[in-house]
Amino acid sequence: MSYNIIKIMTNPNGQKTHVLLTDGLSQIWEIKSKKEAERIATMLTENSDSGWSYKVRGGACKNKQ
Repeated sequence: MSYNIIKIMTNPNGQKTHVLLTDGLSQIWEIKSKKEAERIATMLTENSDSGWSYKVRGGACKNKQ
C-alpha cells in the first residue's frame, strides 16, 4: 500500500479545498511508508506560513495496465 499527502486550504469564507501533492514530474506523490508520510505531513503543517494543514491519505490507487 502507498500513501499520499493532501494539502487542506481554507479560504476566508471557511470553504476548504483539498489538493494532492505531486512529485517533480507532476505525478501524484506516492509514499511507501505510512510513518514516513506522517512525518512529512507533520513537518509541512508545522512549517506552513499560510496556515494550511497536511494530512495523509492511505490506499493510493494504482493504474493497472
